[in-house]
Amino acid sequence: MESGSGKKKSILSLGPWGGNGGASWDDGIYHGVREITLVYALCIDSIRVLYDKNGKPVLAEKHGGGGGYKTAEIKLQYPEEFLVSVSGHYSVFNGSQVIRSLSFKSNRRNFGPFGVEEGTPFTFSMDGGSIVGFNGRGGWYIDSIGFWVSRVQSAKLFQRVQKGLQRLTTTVTRSSAPRDHEI
Repeated sequence: MESGSGKKKSILSLGPWGGNGGASWDDGIYHGVREITLVYALCIDSIRVLYDKNGKPVLAEKHGGGGGYKTAEIKLQYPEEFLVSVSGHYSVFNGSQVIRSLSFKSNRRNFGPFGVEEGTPFTFSMDGGSIVGFNGRGGWYIDSIGFWVSRVQSAKLFQRVQKGLQRLTTTVTRSSAPRDHEI
């Protein structure tokens, strides 16, 4: 997949974490995430994501059930802010394995935890990548959750070049007098 800047992007599917109840759902792959709405109480009851596709908002379907009495609206300052990590817990609740808690991390802030941090913990984080879609299983609750991640291949190279420039700048500012062999 090529973007307009010539950087190669790879799309990875990570997860799902949680149980195998409910029906399978997949929002697909977008350019990024603008907002996430979670409804929760003792577990994650439902999730609905507002994505970005070519600079336009696209609201995906709500996944999960109608329960829960707490609502969290996570509004990212897209495109400068993007999701880089998700963590949470899953365990048996009302007879089936479901997502009990979720926390999100952007390149700027942390959101959560939402729900109850009980059961088996999971975490996903990727340097040089961002979440561009959600998938999973849902019925009365969110049974499992997984992610589509876009990773720019040249991000590592850019970071190495940036660190090299920082070292060069530090070296130049520390040297008080130029030597004959320095340029």
